[in-house]
Amino acid sequence: MDIRRQVAAAAGSPVIDIAPLGGGCVSVVYEARLGDGRRIVAKADESGSDTLATEAFMLRYLAERTALPVPAVVAVDGGVLLMEYVEGDSRFDGAAEEDAAERLAALHALTAPTFGFERDTLIGGLRQPNRPTAGWLDFFAEQRLIYMAGEAARAGRLPAATRARVERLAGHLDHWLTAPAAPSLIHGDVWTTNVLARGGRITAFLDPAISFADAEIELAFIGLFGTFGRAFYQRYHALRPIAPGFFEERRDLYNLYPLLVHVRLFGGSYVGQVERVLADYGF
Repeated sequence: MDIRRQVAAAAGSPVIDIAPLGGGCVSVVYEARLGDGRRIVAKADESGSDTLATEAFMLRYLAERTALPVPAVVAVDGGVLLMEYVEGDSRFDGAAEEDAAERLAALHALTAPTFGFERDTLIGGLRQPNRPTAGWLDFFAEQRLIYMAGEAARAGRLPAATRARVERLAGHLDHWLTAPAAPSLIHGDVWTTNVLARGGRITAFLDPAISFADAEIELAFIGLFGTFGRAFYQRYHALRPIAPGFFEERRDLYNLYPLLVHVRLFGGSYVGQVERVLADYGF
């Protein structure tokens, strides 16, 4: 792939300078400076899949229908996605954490009649099924836990016995979970390098994995890799009270899904983390 030529064609402007950036599970990410003065980010994917088109759809959906700050899509053309360059880094002080809480609380206030979404989306470049479903426990069991355990097993990264344990746990979710009052729109992949901040404000949320879900699954994932801390949760709770038992009972169960995503992508130590969660819940 001649990335310089492809970016120039998609942007409608010659590329003055282009260099790789960090990030991207299935795509190579570049920063480019164009002849017309624009500074953009380009994602390239040679797999021939529709992952970049799906990412562009999710970014446009959030930009058009929510107040969540996301990079504007400049163009998507086959194997390249061009986005505006957003200033910021992934270091968050207390003010930035509180700003993130306010922005995500507002996002979670957006609802839909069913769980899921109007189309399948992506998480970490992987297909994320979203068949509209009336019941949250059915949706989380079938289209999150059972589906991703199956994908990880088919990729040879999750032992068959562990997959069976996930499936058994999925049949008993009502021991710990109840359906929220309404489905909430979630970003779906809020971890440190998918968020940018500057001057105590969030400048962009990157790499969305959107769906309508229980907002607690977003809160759980934020804690899994320590994206935000106490300031975030305190401010969020002031805006949208977190029901008792989340940290003690439900957080780790909800984090089983992103852990399975990581097993599918990377294998390794994430398998042990999945097995520890299963054991903690008696499976």
